[in-house]
Amino acid sequence: MLEELIKPYVEKITGAQAPRFEVKKLQGDASSREYYRIQLSDVESGATSIILMKFDPHTSGKSEEAARELPPGEFPFISVLKYLELGGLRVPVLYYEDVGAGMVFLEDLGDVQVGNLVKDSDNDTRRKWYCKAIDLLVKFQRYNSQSKQKDFIGFNRGFAYDLLMWECDHYVEWGIEALYGKKLREPEIWPIQEYFERICNGLTSMPQILVHRDFQSRNMMVLPEEEIALIDFQDALMGPWPYDLVALLRDSYVKLDDDLLDELIEYYCTTYEKEFETVIDRNSFKQAFYLQTLQRKLKDSGRFVFIDRVKKNDSYLKFIPNSLSYVKWAFDRLPEYEGLREVLARHEERLK
Repeated sequence: MLEELIKPYVEKITGAQAPRFEVKKLQGDASSREYYRIQLSDVESGATSIILMKFDPHTSGKSEEAARELPPGEFPFISVLKYLELGGLRVPVLYYEDVGAGMVFLEDLGDVQVGNLVKDSDNDTRRKWYCKAIDLLVKFQRYNSQSKQKDFIGFNRGFAYDLLMWECDHYVEWGIEALYGKKLREPEIWPIQEYFERICNGLTSMPQILVHRDFQSRNMMVLPEEEIALIDFQDALMGPWPYDLVALLRDSYVKLDDDLLDELIEYYCTTYEKEFETVIDRNSFKQAFYLQTLQRKLKDSGRFVFIDRVKKNDSYLKFIPNSLSYVKWAFDRLPEYEGLREVLARHEERLK
Protein backbone atom coordinates (compact mmCIF):
# COMPACT_ATOMS: atom_id res chain seq x y z
CA MET A 1 0.00 0.00 0.00
CA LEU A 2 1.43 3.38 -1.01
CA GLU A 3 0.56 5.07 2.28
CA GLU A 4 2.63 2.56 4.25
CA LEU A 5 5.47 2.77 1.76
CA ILE A 6 5.81 6.54 1.99
CA LYS A 7 5.09 6.91 5.72
CA PRO A 8 8.79 6.84 6.76
CA TYR A 9 9.58 9.52 4.18
CA VAL A 10 6.76 11.76 5.37
CA GLU A 11 8.05 11.38 8.93
CA LYS A 12 11.53 12.47 7.84
CA ILE A 13 10.20 15.46 5.92
CA THR A 14 7.83 16.68 8.64
CA GLY A 15 9.92 15.64 11.64
CA ALA A 16 6.76 14.18 13.18
CA GLN A 17 6.05 10.65 14.32
CA ALA A 18 3.05 8.92 12.76
CA PRO A 19 1.79 12.05 10.96
CA ARG A 20 -1.71 11.83 9.57
CA PHE A 21 -2.00 12.25 5.83
CA GLU A 22 -4.04 11.32 2.78
CA VAL A 23 -2.71 10.48 -0.68
CA LYS A 24 -4.43 11.43 -3.93
CA LYS A 25 -3.17 10.51 -7.38
CA LEU A 26 -2.90 13.47 -9.73
CA GLN A 27 -3.46 13.56 -13.46
CA GLY A 28 -0.09 12.89 -15.01
CA ASP A 29 1.58 13.94 -18.23
CA ALA A 30 2.62 11.86 -21.23
CA SER A 31 5.60 10.37 -19.38
CA SER A 32 5.81 7.20 -17.31
CA ARG A 33 6.11 9.23 -14.13
CA GLU A 34 3.22 9.26 -11.63
CA TYR A 35 2.35 12.16 -9.34
CA TYR A 36 0.59 12.11 -5.98
CA ARG A 37 -0.49 14.83 -3.57
CA ILE A 38 0.17 14.00 0.08
CA GLN A 39 -2.24 16.09 2.14
CA LEU A 40 -1.01 16.49 5.74
CA SER A 41 -3.27 16.87 8.77
CA ASP A 42 -2.52 18.54 12.10
CA VAL A 43 0.77 20.07 11.00
CA GLU A 44 1.95 22.86 13.27
CA SER A 45 4.29 24.47 10.77
CA GLY A 46 5.69 23.99 7.31
CA ALA A 47 3.96 22.68 4.23
CA THR A 48 0.46 21.27 4.46
CA SER A 49 0.91 19.17 1.35
CA ILE A 50 3.73 17.48 -0.56
CA ILE A 51 4.00 16.24 -4.12
CA LEU A 52 5.41 12.77 -4.69
CA MET A 53 6.94 12.06 -8.08
CA LYS A 54 7.08 8.29 -8.49
CA PHE A 55 8.93 6.52 -11.30
CA ASP A 56 10.64 3.33 -12.34
CA PRO A 57 14.12 3.59 -10.77
CA HIS A 58 15.57 1.55 -13.62
CA THR A 59 14.78 4.40 -16.02
CA SER A 60 15.79 7.17 -13.58
CA GLY A 61 12.57 8.97 -14.50
CA LYS A 62 13.89 10.01 -17.91
CA SER A 63 11.73 10.30 -21.00
CA GLU A 64 12.10 7.93 -23.94
CA GLU A 65 13.06 10.87 -26.12
CA ALA A 66 15.85 12.08 -23.85
CA ALA A 67 17.20 8.68 -22.91
CA ARG A 68 19.74 8.52 -25.70
CA GLU A 69 21.65 11.61 -24.52
CA LEU A 70 21.97 10.80 -20.82
CA PRO A 71 25.30 9.89 -19.26
CA PRO A 72 25.04 6.77 -17.07
CA GLY A 73 24.33 7.10 -13.38
CA GLU A 74 23.06 10.68 -13.38
CA PHE A 75 19.52 11.58 -12.31
CA PRO A 76 18.46 14.44 -14.58
CA PHE A 77 15.51 15.85 -12.63
CA ILE A 78 17.48 16.65 -9.49
CA SER A 79 20.53 17.81 -11.43
CA VAL A 80 18.48 20.29 -13.46
CA LEU A 81 16.41 21.39 -10.45
CA LYS A 82 19.52 22.29 -8.45
CA TYR A 83 21.07 24.05 -11.44
CA LEU A 84 17.98 26.21 -12.00
CA GLU A 85 17.56 26.91 -8.29
CA LEU A 86 21.15 28.15 -8.11
CA GLY A 87 20.35 30.61 -10.89
CA GLY A 88 17.43 32.12 -9.02
CA LEU A 89 14.80 30.49 -11.20
CA ARG A 90 11.69 29.38 -9.35
CA VAL A 91 11.35 25.61 -9.24
CA PRO A 92 9.75 23.25 -6.68
CA VAL A 93 11.66 22.88 -3.42
CA LEU A 94 13.19 19.42 -3.12
CA TYR A 95 12.17 17.98 0.27
CA TYR A 96 13.59 14.49 -0.02
CA GLU A 97 14.70 12.02 -2.67
CA ASP A 98 15.24 8.29 -2.87
CA VAL A 99 16.16 7.70 -6.48
CA GLY A 100 16.89 4.04 -5.80
CA ALA A 101 13.29 3.57 -4.75
CA GLY A 102 11.93 5.76 -7.55
CA MET A 103 10.56 8.53 -5.33
CA VAL A 104 11.14 12.27 -5.13
CA PHE A 105 9.23 14.48 -2.68
CA LEU A 106 8.65 18.06 -3.78
CA GLU A 107 7.00 21.33 -2.82
CA ASP A 108 3.34 21.50 -3.82
CA LEU A 109 3.02 24.43 -6.23
CA GLY A 110 -0.76 24.13 -6.51
CA ASP A 111 -2.85 23.47 -9.58
CA VAL A 112 -2.88 26.74 -11.52
CA GLN A 113 -0.86 26.61 -14.73
CA VAL A 114 -0.28 29.47 -17.12
CA GLY A 115 -2.15 27.25 -19.56
CA ASN A 116 -5.28 27.45 -17.38
CA LEU A 117 -5.20 31.24 -17.54
CA VAL A 118 -4.66 31.62 -21.30
CA LYS A 119 -6.56 28.68 -22.76
CA ASP A 120 -9.94 30.41 -23.26
CA SER A 121 -8.94 33.98 -22.47
CA ASP A 122 -8.89 37.17 -24.54
CA ASN A 123 -5.75 38.54 -26.14
CA ASP A 124 -5.11 41.05 -23.36
CA THR A 125 -4.89 38.25 -20.80
CA ARG A 126 -2.82 36.13 -23.14
CA ARG A 127 -0.47 39.01 -23.86
CA LYS A 128 0.07 39.58 -20.13
CA TRP A 129 0.97 35.98 -19.34
CA TYR A 130 2.98 35.27 -22.45
CA CYS A 131 5.05 38.40 -21.86
CA LYS A 132 5.71 37.19 -18.32
CA ALA A 133 6.73 33.81 -19.72
CA ILE A 134 9.03 35.46 -22.25
CA ASP A 135 10.63 37.51 -19.48
CA LEU A 136 11.26 34.23 -17.66
CA LEU A 137 12.68 32.64 -20.80
CA VAL A 138 15.15 35.48 -21.33
CA LYS A 139 16.15 35.28 -17.65
CA PHE A 140 16.73 31.54 -18.12
CA GLN A 141 18.82 32.18 -21.23
CA ARG A 142 20.84 34.91 -19.54
CA TYR A 143 21.66 32.67 -16.59
CA ASN A 144 22.72 29.86 -18.91
CA SER A 145 24.99 32.18 -20.89
CA GLN A 146 26.78 33.22 -17.70
CA SER A 147 26.88 29.86 -15.94
CA LYS A 148 30.27 28.44 -15.03
CA GLN A 149 28.88 24.96 -14.32
CA LYS A 150 30.41 23.38 -17.38
CA ASP A 151 29.88 19.87 -15.99
CA PHE A 152 26.11 20.44 -15.73
CA ILE A 153 24.25 17.62 -17.49
CA GLY A 154 22.33 20.00 -19.77
CA PHE A 155 25.51 21.39 -21.31
CA ASN A 156 26.74 17.90 -22.13
CA ARG A 157 23.88 16.55 -24.21
CA GLY A 158 22.08 18.12 -27.11
CA PHE A 159 19.82 18.11 -30.12
CA ALA A 160 22.40 16.52 -32.37
CA TYR A 161 21.55 15.77 -35.98
CA ASP A 162 20.66 12.14 -35.20
CA LEU A 163 18.15 13.09 -32.51
CA LEU A 164 16.46 15.67 -34.71
CA MET A 165 16.23 13.12 -37.53
CA TRP A 166 14.80 10.56 -35.13
CA GLU A 167 12.06 13.04 -34.25
CA CYS A 168 11.31 13.70 -37.92
CA ASP A 169 11.17 9.97 -38.64
CA HIS A 170 8.93 9.61 -35.58
CA TYR A 171 6.31 11.65 -37.43
CA VAL A 172 6.41 9.41 -40.49
CA GLU A 173 6.28 6.26 -38.37
CA TRP A 174 3.37 7.33 -36.18
CA GLY A 175 1.75 10.40 -37.76
CA ILE A 176 1.36 8.70 -41.16
CA GLU A 177 2.16 4.99 -41.12
CA ALA A 178 0.57 4.05 -37.79
CA LEU A 179 -2.28 6.56 -37.99
CA TYR A 180 -3.36 5.63 -41.51
CA GLY A 181 -2.22 2.03 -41.63
CA LYS A 182 0.17 2.37 -44.55
CA LYS A 183 3.89 1.90 -45.11
CA LEU A 184 5.88 4.52 -47.02
CA ARG A 185 8.37 2.78 -49.28
CA GLU A 186 11.10 3.64 -51.73
CA PRO A 187 11.29 5.71 -53.83
CA GLU A 188 8.60 7.86 -52.16
CA ILE A 189 10.50 8.00 -48.87
CA TRP A 190 13.66 9.36 -50.54
CA PRO A 191 12.52 12.99 -51.04
CA ILE A 192 11.08 13.04 -47.52
CA GLN A 193 14.41 11.95 -46.08
CA GLU A 194 16.27 14.52 -48.20
CA TYR A 195 14.05 17.32 -46.90
CA PHE A 196 14.37 16.05 -43.34
CA GLU A 197 18.16 16.14 -43.74
CA ARG A 198 17.94 19.77 -44.89
CA ILE A 199 15.78 20.68 -41.91
CA CYS A 200 18.07 18.99 -39.39
CA ASN A 201 21.22 20.45 -40.95
CA GLY A 202 19.59 23.88 -40.81
CA LEU A 203 18.70 23.49 -37.14
CA THR A 204 22.12 22.21 -36.08
CA SER A 205 23.79 25.10 -37.89
CA MET A 206 21.92 27.63 -35.72
CA PRO A 207 23.42 28.99 -32.49
CA GLN A 208 23.02 26.26 -29.86
CA ILE A 209 21.95 27.25 -26.34
CA LEU A 210 20.59 25.44 -23.31
CA VAL A 211 16.86 24.82 -23.82
CA HIS A 212 14.22 23.67 -21.35
CA ARG A 213 12.87 21.44 -24.14
CA ASP A 214 9.21 21.77 -23.15
CA PHE A 215 8.86 25.44 -22.29
CA GLN A 216 5.08 25.58 -22.71
CA SER A 217 2.09 26.87 -20.78
CA ARG A 218 1.32 23.60 -19.00
CA ASN A 219 4.80 23.51 -17.49
CA MET A 220 4.53 26.90 -15.78
CA MET A 221 2.85 27.03 -12.40
CA VAL A 222 1.35 30.32 -11.22
CA LEU A 223 2.21 31.16 -7.61
CA PRO A 224 1.08 34.01 -5.34
CA GLU A 225 2.10 37.46 -6.54
CA GLU A 226 1.79 36.06 -10.10
CA GLU A 227 5.24 34.47 -9.94
CA ILE A 228 5.86 31.67 -12.45
CA ALA A 229 7.60 28.46 -11.45
CA LEU A 230 9.01 25.96 -13.93
CA ILE A 231 8.33 22.24 -13.90
CA ASP A 232 9.04 19.27 -16.22
CA PHE A 233 12.57 20.52 -16.87
CA GLN A 234 14.46 17.22 -16.56
CA ASP A 235 15.18 16.95 -20.31
CA ALA A 236 17.05 20.28 -20.59
CA LEU A 237 19.81 20.12 -23.20
CA MET A 238 21.63 22.14 -25.83
CA GLY A 239 19.43 23.00 -28.78
CA PRO A 240 18.64 25.57 -31.51
CA TRP A 241 18.22 29.13 -30.24
CA PRO A 242 14.50 29.52 -31.09
CA TYR A 243 13.51 26.10 -29.69
CA ASP A 244 11.97 27.22 -26.38
CA LEU A 245 10.21 30.20 -27.95
CA VAL A 246 8.62 27.84 -30.48
CA ALA A 247 7.57 25.53 -27.64
CA LEU A 248 5.92 28.50 -25.91
CA LEU A 249 4.26 30.33 -28.81
CA ARG A 250 3.40 27.30 -30.97
CA ASP A 251 2.01 25.38 -28.01
CA SER A 252 -0.36 22.65 -29.25
CA TYR A 253 -2.68 23.31 -26.31
CA VAL A 254 -3.22 27.06 -26.86
CA LYS A 255 -3.55 28.53 -30.35
CA LEU A 256 -2.58 32.19 -30.73
CA ASP A 257 -3.78 34.36 -33.59
CA ASP A 258 -1.13 35.56 -36.03
CA ASP A 259 -1.16 39.21 -34.95
CA LEU A 260 -0.56 38.35 -31.30
CA LEU A 261 2.07 35.81 -32.30
CA ASP A 262 3.99 38.41 -34.30
CA GLU A 263 3.72 40.86 -31.41
CA LEU A 264 5.11 38.29 -28.96
CA ILE A 265 8.00 37.34 -31.24
CA GLU A 266 8.87 41.03 -31.43
CA TYR A 267 8.56 41.32 -27.64
CA TYR A 268 11.00 38.45 -27.24
CA CYS A 269 13.49 40.05 -29.64
CA THR A 270 13.41 43.45 -27.95
CA THR A 271 13.60 41.91 -24.46
CA TYR A 272 16.53 39.72 -25.50
CA GLU A 273 18.31 42.67 -27.12
CA LYS A 274 18.03 44.75 -23.94
CA GLU A 275 19.22 41.93 -21.70
CA PHE A 276 22.11 40.82 -23.91
CA GLU A 277 22.96 44.27 -25.35
CA THR A 278 22.86 42.98 -28.90
CA VAL A 279 20.83 43.32 -32.09
CA ILE A 280 18.73 40.52 -33.58
CA ASP A 281 18.22 40.30 -37.33
CA ARG A 282 14.44 39.92 -37.37
CA ASN A 283 14.20 38.22 -40.76
CA SER A 284 16.86 35.63 -39.95
CA PHE A 285 15.37 34.92 -36.53
CA LYS A 286 11.88 34.48 -37.92
CA GLN A 287 13.14 32.09 -40.58
CA ALA A 288 14.81 30.07 -37.82
CA PHE A 289 11.55 30.19 -35.83
CA TYR A 290 9.58 28.87 -38.83
CA LEU A 291 12.03 26.03 -39.45
CA GLN A 292 12.02 24.98 -35.80
CA THR A 293 8.22 25.12 -35.81
CA LEU A 294 8.12 22.80 -38.81
CA GLN A 295 10.38 20.22 -37.19
CA ARG A 296 8.90 20.30 -33.68
CA LYS A 297 5.25 20.26 -34.68
CA LEU A 298 5.75 17.38 -37.11
CA LYS A 299 7.34 15.49 -34.23
CA ASP A 300 4.51 16.42 -31.86
CA SER A 301 1.87 15.26 -34.35
CA GLY A 302 3.48 11.84 -34.51
CA ARG A 303 4.20 11.75 -30.79
CA PHE A 304 0.56 12.20 -29.88
CA VAL A 305 -0.32 9.12 -31.95
CA PHE A 306 2.50 7.19 -30.27
CA ILE A 307 1.16 8.15 -26.83
CA ASP A 308 -2.25 6.86 -27.83
CA ARG A 309 -1.13 3.59 -29.46
CA VAL A 310 1.73 2.64 -27.13
CA LYS A 311 0.88 4.29 -23.81
CA LYS A 312 -2.88 3.84 -24.24
CA ASN A 313 -3.50 7.52 -23.51
CA ASP A 314 -5.76 9.13 -26.10
CA SER A 315 -6.01 12.51 -24.38
CA TYR A 316 -3.45 14.09 -26.71
CA LEU A 317 -5.10 13.11 -29.99
CA LYS A 318 -7.33 16.19 -29.90
CA PHE A 319 -4.22 18.39 -30.15
CA ILE A 320 -3.04 16.94 -33.47
CA PRO A 321 -5.11 19.42 -35.56
CA ASN A 322 -3.44 22.37 -33.82
CA SER A 323 0.00 20.84 -34.34
CA LEU A 324 -0.65 20.21 -38.04
CA SER A 325 -2.05 23.71 -38.47
CA TYR A 326 1.30 25.04 -37.20
CA VAL A 327 3.08 22.82 -39.72
CA LYS A 328 0.92 24.34 -42.47
CA TRP A 329 1.66 27.82 -41.09
CA ALA A 330 5.39 27.12 -41.26
CA PHE A 331 5.16 25.65 -44.76
CA ASP A 332 3.41 28.85 -45.90
CA ARG A 333 6.48 30.80 -44.78
CA LEU A 334 9.10 28.35 -46.05
CA PRO A 335 8.48 28.05 -49.83
CA GLU A 336 11.74 26.12 -50.22
CA TYR A 337 10.02 23.21 -48.44
CA GLU A 338 6.94 23.13 -50.68
CA GLY A 339 8.12 19.80 -52.11
CA LEU A 340 8.04 18.24 -48.64
CA ARG A 341 4.56 19.61 -48.07
CA GLU A 342 3.33 18.10 -51.33
CA VAL A 343 4.62 14.60 -50.62
CA LEU A 344 3.40 14.58 -46.99
CA ALA A 345 -0.01 15.95 -48.04
CA ARG A 346 -0.56 12.89 -50.22
CA HIS A 347 -0.97 10.98 -46.98
CA GLU A 348 -2.12 13.70 -44.55
CA GLU A 349 -4.86 15.86 -46.10
CA ARG A 350 -4.69 18.29 -43.20
CA LEU A 351 -1.37 19.55 -44.58
CA LYS A 352 -2.81 20.67 -47.92
